[in-house]
Order: sequence, then C-alpha cells, then structure tokens
Amino acid sequence: MEKNVKKGFLFKNYEAPNLSPFDKLFEIFKELITHTSGDFDEAIDWLRQLDVEYKLTDANYTIDDFIEDLKKKGYIREEIKPDGTSGTGITAKTERAIRQAALDQIFGNLKKSGTGNHKTKYSGNGDEKTGEFREYHFGDGLENISLTESLKNAQINNGVGEFQLTENDLVVEDAQFKAQMSTVLMIDISHSMILYGEDRITPAKKVAMALAELITTRYPKDTIDILVFGNDAWSISIKDLPYLNVGPYHTNTVAGLQLAMDILRRKRNTNKQIFMITDGKPSCVREKDGTYYMNSNGLDEYIVEQCYNQAAQARKLHIPITTFMIANDPYLQKFVNRFTEANQGKAFYTGLKGLGEMIFEDYETNRKKKIK
Repeated sequence: MEKNVKKGFLFKNYEAPNLSPFDKLFEIFKELITHTSGDFDEAIDWLRQLDVEYKLTDANYTIDDFIEDLKKKGYIREEIKPDGTSGTGITAKTERAIRQAALDQIFGNLKKSGTGNHKTKYSGNGDEKTGEFREYHFGDGLENISLTESLKNAQINNGVGEFQLTENDLVVEDAQFKAQMSTVLMIDISHSMILYGEDRITPAKKVAMALAELITTRYPKDTIDILVFGNDAWSISIKDLPYLNVGPYHTNTVAGLQLAMDILRRKRNTNKQIFMITDGKPSCVREKDGTYYMNSNGLDEYIVEQCYNQAAQARKLHIPITTFMIANDPYLQKFVNRFTEANQGKAFYTGLKGLGEMIFEDYETNRKKKIK
C-alpha cells in the first residue's frame, strides 16, 4: 500500500535567534564601534538613540546594565585621554571581536580549516605528504623515498635469496607544495573616502579586518601587512584597524606602492601580492627635496607617469597588483586600465557591496598558483 507523501514548502513566522540581552546589544555595539573608529562614547550615544527609537532594552536590562557587563567581561576599560581627562576605551578583546564579526559578515560561508590548507597543483618536493606513492623519478629527493615500500618491491621483483635493490624498485611518497603568500593591503584614506555623502572608509576597514582575521586564523603561515596612504604612506598594525579614519589628505599612490614593495622585498615567501583599495585618482607625489607636488584637477601626467613606473617596477619584482576601484568615472577607469597593463595585474571596478567577497576570491586564486 503506497503512502501519500506530500511535497512542498512549509512557511512559518520568522523566529529570531535566542540571544541574551547582552548579546543582542553587543552585536549592534560592534557595528557602531567600527563606524565611530573606536570612539566608545560616540558609539554608546548612538546606541542610546537607537534604544529610544527601536526599544532595544527594557526595565530589566538597560544600556547602563550593558555598559557594566562590558566592563565585567573585559571589553572596555577606563583610561586617560590625550587631553588628560578620564574616559572609556575598548580593549584588545573587543578589537578581536570586531575583526571576527567582520570575518563572519564578509566571509561567513568559510569554515576554519587546518594549518596550511592551501595546496597547489604542483607535486613532487613539498612539505605536505599526500599518503600516495609513485615510482621514483630522477630529481626526487632521497628524503621522500619510502624505505618500507621500496624494500617490499625489491623482494617481489628480485626475490629474497639474492636480494638487491635497484632504481626500478624505489617508491616515493608524493607530496604537494603549500603555497605561502605575503600580502600587502593598501587602503586609501584621502578625504574623498567620505565625500559625496558616502562612507567608503568603513567598508574598506571591515574588509581589512576580515582579511587580517582570515589569514591569521586560517593561513597562519601567510603574512599580511596593512598600510594606509594619503599625502604619505605608513604601515599600521592589525589592532589599529578599528580606529582607522580618513584625513584631509590628497592621494599619494606612489608612496603607498613604494612602501608596499619595500615590505614585500623583505618577505621570504615566493608568492607576493598587493591589494589596493581606492576611490580616487592619484593627486600627490613627494619630491626628492621633501616638498609635495599636488594637483587634484583631472589626471596630472607627471603624477600618473610615476604611478605607471611603480606598477612596472612591481612587475619586475614579480609582485602583481590587484586594484579595487570604488569609482566608475571613465577617465579614472582609463588610468587604472593602463596602470594594470603596466603591472600585468588585475583591476575590479566595484561599489562597496560585495567588495569583501571579491577580495577573498582573488586572494584564494592568487595564492594557489606559483608566482615565479
């Protein structure tokens, strides 16, 4: 007797995750502290305003209770501000929580895997055994020969009475290279990153935090360095990312590229790359005498030619540059096209949505191939 099996979709009301009052507020707080570049007081002011509008708390658990819990759990601490007054600042525990939140938000479909989980298609002398065996080939390292399997072959092929071991008996345990990547992420912090009513620095900052957290947890043998560029370029540490903000700067792309290449020259990894997030045209270079040449009107040939020279120099060093251009002006795209051609790198013309996924996909693609 056949059973009547009904197929279809079951619709029901959305059920929110069962989070504690603290966890609900903490999710919002992490977003706000990122937008305020680590300013705790401003983030709490925003949180209080949201509470008034959306009734986030009740009499049983207030914003003040939330602040006390932040202190007890070690997310904030009392500190002395530069002007000598006392205030509240976030701790390293909060910085890590923000990076993890950015990673979950941008690369949420990833699962943490074992150390060095990044193989290439190249087999032979490597540092990760595959568990598979093959015949010995000229050039294979002696340390990769499986003595047990080779002796077994010798007994089968030549007998036990007159034992001999020949080259035809040798068996090698196959191995794969683990490509290790050194990445420099360049972030434009010129004033245009907050112009025209669009906050571009916060998404760039989130991407940087997510990528840093991804590499340090999933690929601990890889390296990531982060630098920012405005009138000049300078390195920042991962823990500085939540506090990153724009300044009244022009865009000195040349200085950023020079610093990125200096950093990568000191790395021992074979695979090296530069990611550059920018929304504006290069408008500044520093002269040999220490003065700055600036021109924000259109594309200045003197400035862009130096950018092309840096792109070509990176190509000679086998350092591909991937440019993520948060702008769609035709004349800027023309500049990026020529810049990319000089480096033989890649360019993506993108808005802010999907930026993180694009960077991750390109990172994964680049690190799986051997850059000679």
